[in-house]
Amino acid sequence: MSASTSSGTAEAPVPDEGSGGGPGAELLAALLDGMDAALCAFDAGGTITHWNREAERILGWSAAEAVGRSGFAGWAVRRADAGEVQGRLMAAMDGPGRRVHEFALLRKDGGRVLVRTQSAGVRGADGRPAGVYCAFSEVHAQIDLERSIALSEALLEDASWGVVLVDADLRPAVVNAHAARALGVGRAALLGRPLGEVVVRGAEEVEGALQHVLAEGAPPAPAELWVTLRTAEGERRRCWRSGFLRLASPLAEEPVPLGVGWLFQDVTAERLAAQEADRTRFRSNQLHRASRSASECEDPMEAATSYLDYALAGFADHALVDLVVGERLVRVAATPSGEPGPCLPVAAGSLPLRYATGHPALRAVDRTGSVRASAGSGAGAGEWAAERQWPGDAAHALCAVLRSRGRTLGVVTFLRSGHRAAFERPDAAYAESVAVRVAAAVDLAQVLKPGG
Repeated sequence: MSASTSSGTAEAPVPDEGSGGGPGAELLAALLDGMDAALCAFDAGGTITHWNREAERILGWSAAEAVGRSGFAGWAVRRADAGEVQGRLMAAMDGPGRRVHEFALLRKDGGRVLVRTQSAGVRGADGRPAGVYCAFSEVHAQIDLERSIALSEALLEDASWGVVLVDADLRPAVVNAHAARALGVGRAALLGRPLGEVVVRGAEEVEGALQHVLAEGAPPAPAELWVTLRTAEGERRRCWRSGFLRLASPLAEEPVPLGVGWLFQDVTAERLAAQEADRTRFRSNQLHRASRSASECEDPMEAATSYLDYALAGFADHALVDLVVGERLVRVAATPSGEPGPCLPVAAGSLPLRYATGHPALRAVDRTGSVRASAGSGAGAGEWAAERQWPGDAAHALCAVLRSRGRTLGVVTFLRSGHRAAFERPDAAYAESVAVRVAAAVDLAQVLKPGG
């Protein structure tokens, strides 16, 4: 309780209420009345010598009514309990340290209030016991305080989500164990350092959110922030569902910002699963739409390019179709190399392609499976694409073999530019589903071709 002075016995004597005025007595009165806790003091005989305004607020008895009374009997405590209460309070005068008790006291209006007291003895200049001071507050208020402290300690120690307290300069001041593990650093290692030292990408968004909270207050709902962390194992991309609270001093007359409380949970797995479900659903719808469109095409090759037009949406920037003619591959259809456009037959479809050994399209034919490739960091993407006879903005490639009736008919190549992510295994599965449909249409076109 804030009214207690120390864990030892106070050495200053309790001044008498009537021991003269002067600046010292006025200062003491101002200090007592300004305290947040109720305080009263007894002399060695048990007579009340001090009674502050908080004590008056809690019990309703003014200082004029309380000072000079002998104990609490008959007015602040029921007579049946007065002897025990007085004995326990005055016992603090004979021992070191503070004593903590809970009593039911009486209000002036007759109501009862349960208070928690801390009492300690006061010794005079000669070292003899001179009295007792007693600080008390309503138990529910004390419990609220203890509950708040317990909540803070639990959040900062045992919480199953990350808690970071940042100061007004947006630098971490407190980091709990969960947050330290999520950030990949020790709890003390991040204190006072900019978030950008561990957050490679996304630090601007986090700091922007913190600045907004300091200026405008907490947002109405949690926000999901994607960040990329720098760890000993490399960079990791994570999604954190984050809530923010502006922290202000409860002791200031005007709200003084102390910083921001940032609470977050890692929801990366859930978000990736949701994204994958959305992607799968979209691609399934595209295949369904492509099948309906292809069924209306009289020309099987038009149906083949129709499949690719639907497949490109949200998947790739370019599509190329190379068919096997003899021992070479021949380009028969492609999307424009400049601006986006539909996949159309090429004018020079009869000329074989001079793919170098190890070209991804040739590897796909050899292994009758999909091949993924990306431009390395050594050479520029334009040079890498030009060497493979692809559009200049291509940086990632996925070649899927075209097979029908047990025969390899050719290769379909999907290309992405450098601002997009590289193709992954789920992308290869989708490309193979498209390739099966394209191969069936190409096979039909070859069967219907005169002399085919």
